[in-house]
Amino acid sequence: MILSRYERMIARRYLLPGKGEGFIFLVASISLIAVMLGVAALVIVMSVMNGFRAELFDKIVGLNGHAVVQGVGGRLPDWREVVQAARTTPGVTSAVPLIEQPLMASYNGRVEGVLVRGMRIGDIRSNATLGDKVLMGSLAGITPGSDSVAIGSRLAEALGAQVGSEISLISPQGQASPFGTVPRIVSYRVGAIFEIGIYDYDKAYVVMPIEDAQTLLLMGDVAGMVEVKTVDADRVGEILKPLGDRIGNMAVISDWRTMNAQLFEALAVERVAMFTVLSIIILVAVFNILSSLIMLVRAKTRDIAILRTMGATRGGLMRIFMVVGTTIGALGTVAGLALGFVFLFYRQAVVNFVQLVTGQNLWDPSIRYLTTLPSKTDPVEIVVIAAMALGFSFLATLYPAWKAASTDPVQVLRYE
Repeated sequence: MILSRYERMIARRYLLPGKGEGFIFLVASISLIAVMLGVAALVIVMSVMNGFRAELFDKIVGLNGHAVVQGVGGRLPDWREVVQAARTTPGVTSAVPLIEQPLMASYNGRVEGVLVRGMRIGDIRSNATLGDKVLMGSLAGITPGSDSVAIGSRLAEALGAQVGSEISLISPQGQASPFGTVPRIVSYRVGAIFEIGIYDYDKAYVVMPIEDAQTLLLMGDVAGMVEVKTVDADRVGEILKPLGDRIGNMAVISDWRTMNAQLFEALAVERVAMFTVLSIIILVAVFNILSSLIMLVRAKTRDIAILRTMGATRGGLMRIFMVVGTTIGALGTVAGLALGFVFLFYRQAVVNFVQLVTGQNLWDPSIRYLTTLPSKTDPVEIVVIAAMALGFSFLATLYPAWKAASTDPVQVLRYE
């Protein structure tokens, strides 16, 4: 929108408060603040929702892969053939055999349910989700036959165990006796404590070499499943279809969408709902811009009539008031984006401060699933939010601008 020199001067004059126009300026300021808060709320909420999905996806996939090939009855005797078949499948980047079995862990009279995960040594040390999250100890000491394991930080806290502590794993698959099956109890030394960042994993996982897991569970040379990663998580079904045809009835393939469908669908629905609800805040702010412009037109009726008699065109007057309203929306949008980014940068400090002031635990990992408040800003969404705010602001200027342009100078100057 190109303005002439006098149009720019008048628009700039109308943006600043004149004599007796303090109330109009107050309403315009409230409109700017409302747009700022609406844009900031949208940026913060959408970034946090994106962060939730990204954190959950990265950490869940980091441990469980894009898909798992599970044997019938939880046993996969031909796991080497499955691993080889998976690795030769186009689009597959890795295939890791492992064992997962829910058991009980005991230490100093405390008992907790755990999920024992047996992996090959090379896979344990090369797993970025585990290797980068070790808080105490080292994964280097966890080797076959060393009777050393790595446990999650929440599990260590619940048991009261530390690096070097001897915990007991209790397996119901023990030896038969005249009195029934005697549970198998084996002691292991805690060699490392890790914190993945997902509460359920940190509260349950016990990682050990796959050979030790096979001995503990009396499985022999058998794996429970094969974890598979692909080049594209969204095309995992298409990529693994040839593998499913090759293994036939030997195993079942389940991808990340099947295993975590309810969780990610709930996040997607909540994300859309929050965007819709928070967009209403911007819409309400735009109505404030509309009302402030209507009051401005009423207050400047005599000025508009004089401008018309001096040769100002209807189009010029429309452009003046459209620029005034759009400028308020633009300033509010820029301020909202800045406020949103600042909040996201200090988000965890803000949460901690509110917890300190209120005395309430706002971020309980057992409820929130993640241990910290995540954030991931999508540039496309930021552009959409800014465009939506500017678009609504522009639409709000059309009626007041048309009303100003349709002012009859003869009638105004005759009666005023």
